[in-house]
Amino acid sequence: MDREKLREIQRPIKGKYTESPDLAKFTLSAAANVAAESISCEIDSFLGKLSCGLHPGTGGNGSQACSAEMLLESLAGCAAVTLKAVATAMQIPMHSAVVIAEGDVDFRGTLGIDKQASVGFEKIRLKFELDMDADEHTAAKLIELTERYCVVYQTLKQPPEIASQLIRVS
Repeated sequence: MDREKLREIQRPIKGKYTESPDLAKFTLSAAANVAAESISCEIDSFLGKLSCGLHPGTGGNGSQACSAEMLLESLAGCAAVTLKAVATAMQIPMHSAVVIAEGDVDFRGTLGIDKQASVGFEKIRLKFELDMDADEHTAAKLIELTERYCVVYQTLKQPPEIASQLIRVS
C-alpha cells in the first residue's frame, strides 16, 4: 500500500470523526472463560479460541499462552503496524522491519515469595530493527511518531484508570 491509497482509505474515516467526535470512541473488549479443572482459561480471539495458562516460571508447562507474553506481543504488533502506517505516510521505503518487545519480570512477586518484588513488568524495551532508505533524522522521526500513535505503547506509557467489578451470575 502506498501513501495515496492509505490516505484514500482513511480520508472518509477522519472526516467522519472530525465532524462527529463521538463516533471515534469505541469500547473494545475481551473475555476469558476460566477452566473448571485446570489453572487456565480460554479467550475467544479474532483467530479462534486461545488457551492461556501459567508461564513455566510459575508452574505452567509451556503448552499455553502466557498473558504477560501476550501483552508484549500486543505491544510489538501494535508498534509494527503503526510503524508501517507511519512509514507509508512519510513515504519511507522499508526493505524489512522487525519490532521486538522485551519485558523484565520477577516471578517472586506473583508467586507471593517476596512482598517487595514487583508483580508486573519492571522494565519494557521496544526495539526496532529497520532496513530502510532513510537518514538518522528521518528514522528518529519515524520512531517518535510510531510511539506517539501506537495505542498499546501509549496505554503502557500513560496507564488508564482501571476498575474491577464483581458481577454475580447466580
